[in-house]
Amino acid sequence: MSIVLNITVLLGGPSAEREVSLRTGSAVAKALRSLGHLVNEVDPVPGNLVLPAETEVVFLALHGTYGEDGLVQRELDLLGVPYTGCDAVASRIAFDKVLTKLACLRDGVPTANFAVLHSAESPWPASLSVPAIIKPVRQGSSVGLQFVDTKEQFSKALAASLEHDTEALMEERIVGRETTVAILEGVALPVVEIRPKQGSYDYENKYTAGATEYFCPADFLPETTLAIQRAALGAFKAVGARDYARVDVMVRSDGSPVVLEVNTLPGMTGTSLLPKAAAAHGLAYAALCQRMVDLALTRAGRREV
Repeated sequence: MSIVLNITVLLGGPSAEREVSLRTGSAVAKALRSLGHLVNEVDPVPGNLVLPAETEVVFLALHGTYGEDGLVQRELDLLGVPYTGCDAVASRIAFDKVLTKLACLRDGVPTANFAVLHSAESPWPASLSVPAIIKPVRQGSSVGLQFVDTKEQFSKALAASLEHDTEALMEERIVGRETTVAILEGVALPVVEIRPKQGSYDYENKYTAGATEYFCPADFLPETTLAIQRAALGAFKAVGARDYARVDVMVRSDGSPVVLEVNTLPGMTGTSLLPKAAAAHGLAYAALCQRMVDLALTRAGRREV
């Protein structure tokens, strides 16, 4: 690496995923420094974003609100500073699970049956049956995720989910194998299968080292692997994503994929899945971070990849 850059890593932020963002940002900053770059770590204040004057590019290591919802991207666009990942519009769509589902339905991408609930007093949707899942429309990292195995659990689960947003998404619970597919530069990387050792893939199992087993490349028939990757890439394109993202996909027993959601700023911690997929693809962690920066600079006309 011959060109030294002044890079600002935005990390932390105000969301429920702040702690994970701090870990992501710290790991990214360490990797970029190992490549010789000059790196500033900034914990941003929404509406008052101040960057070091020497900043040439921003690496977005934020998660959740003010990271993945398009707000910080809009501020950076106004400042005229290139940044990693999706633009403000795609970020807003992908962060909203309902908008994501509508985009998938429009483009023929398979997704689970769903209903949108606006109040804790909402009745059970006639189009759904048990088992089901309820989650906030605009949150990530399994924040507010509730499993509903009986109709008696519905009211409590809905109220718990609505603590994190003004709307909740209720969808059929897909029985099958849980996977995720990282997309980098329009290419679907090797499929990662996720197997929690106990319970479901909730926030605790997602970010506790050793709580979940990951298999990459996942052990599927070649045609099933291709179907999973096509569905993930379809969702990536449906929301208008660019550069990179991670798409969560359930796989039914017959091998058919069902897209759950698109993560436009996926985690980059020690247990995160985009780095695992990139490693299986032959791209080490520091090289992955560099690639993300290069894509941002190329888009701004400041570097040839």
